[in-house]
Amino acid sequence: MDSIFMVGLGLTIIIVIVTQIIQILSKTSSKLQPPGKKGWPLIGETTTFVSCPMNFVLDRMRDHSPDVFQTSLAGETMAIFCGPTSNKFIFSNELKLVRSWLPRSISKALAQQNADPNSLSYKLADQVSHKFLKLDCIQQYAGTMDSMVKQHLDKFWLPFDQVKVHPLAKEFTFELSCRIFVEFSNPSPELIKQLRDPFFEFIEGIFSTPLNIPGMPYYKALKKSALVQEKLFGIMEQRKIQLSDVQQQQQDQVVYDRDLLGQFLMATDEHGTSVRKEDVARVIVGFIFASFYTTSTTIAFVVYFLSKHPDIYEKVLQEQMEIKKAKEAGDLLTWADVQKMKYSWNVICETMRLRPPATGGYKEAIADFTYSGFNIPKGWKVHWSAYSTNMNPKYFPDPENFDPSRFEGSGPPPFTFVPFGGGPRMCTGKEYARMETLVFLHNLVTKFRFKMVNPNEKIFYNPDPVPAEGLQVYLQPH
Repeated sequence: MDSIFMVGLGLTIIIVIVTQIIQILSKTSSKLQPPGKKGWPLIGETTTFVSCPMNFVLDRMRDHSPDVFQTSLAGETMAIFCGPTSNKFIFSNELKLVRSWLPRSISKALAQQNADPNSLSYKLADQVSHKFLKLDCIQQYAGTMDSMVKQHLDKFWLPFDQVKVHPLAKEFTFELSCRIFVEFSNPSPELIKQLRDPFFEFIEGIFSTPLNIPGMPYYKALKKSALVQEKLFGIMEQRKIQLSDVQQQQQDQVVYDRDLLGQFLMATDEHGTSVRKEDVARVIVGFIFASFYTTSTTIAFVVYFLSKHPDIYEKVLQEQMEIKKAKEAGDLLTWADVQKMKYSWNVICETMRLRPPATGGYKEAIADFTYSGFNIPKGWKVHWSAYSTNMNPKYFPDPENFDPSRFEGSGPPPFTFVPFGGGPRMCTGKEYARMETLVFLHNLVTKFRFKMVNPNEKIFYNPDPVPAEGLQVYLQPH
């Protein structure tokens, strides 16, 4: 009898366990994950995405879902969110369902991986950097930008019949970043070269396959990233000595806090905490990367499209000449002048629509949530795609056509054009990038006419657009 009882008890336990497993499986299966495929092990679909992000997104929207599909990028399972409704959903759920995230390979190369968001130093660095990029602070640099553009064009453009726009745009935007973020009081060519050479080298490998093996591009990128940080640490030590001398002599400190580094070095919170050098380097490396890399791409493609559309060039020239004629000889541009460049900004926006300097933004799911009937598990990575709206004829009729008038009046429908993101984590450098690009464009069109040497120059992606030949143009000074 005891054996029969034990067998019955065992069967009952098994039935209960099986029933619970079936219930769990049925619940799990009812939570449909987005359609899609993950591609190859480890690599996923990264190579396909990087080589042509526009086709990657549009093809999968057609084949899987126009709202959200899954893939594997940078070694992570990722949900690609598409369309203005998706953009609004992601932006409005920052720190509720998602939070900012970068692929580990990029985060490590940009010195972000060891940051502690809960530390007092991190929080102080965040406060200082956000205050620095506020409009009332940034607008004071209009004249500095204007002066530097004039010097750059006179030195590297005016003496030549032909120039390569993209590399020159990178040189200029990097030098400007060094001045605004690192050394405002006219940084020496030696200081700029110390940062530029390793910085440009590590940028070349930052988007490569993240294999930290000697000889591989990513391995070299990490080495050069570490060298950039070492150079910044050395610059910090020199500035601390200079700042100490100034304070002891009770001299005017205005020069020492006009750049971001100076503000970091003088910042303390109510606890007496200062910003750790690692946090200073983390922010400055990130700012330089964001400000010179994407802005130089936009400048290059503004020239690209103006070369192809001389009628639009004439409209930009007319607007900029009116601003120039209203100023006294030798006067530099002001923030008020930048505000008048409305048509020129429409041209820049249309450029960013057709050739986004960034493919979109990345987030991480911090809770399970459902979108468009699909379950997004906690821990999945999320990417909102610029191409899902920028090239959609529903929002931009004849999307391949370059037409700045799309941005007149109220402009495109909400959340269809979001080159700087949205919500509480909208890019803090938006006004910096806007002013830098407009000031450069003002000086360029009022000094030159230009025409592409090769009107059929190819564009490749890495994943951001790059002119294959550097965008070489003929120059004709006015």
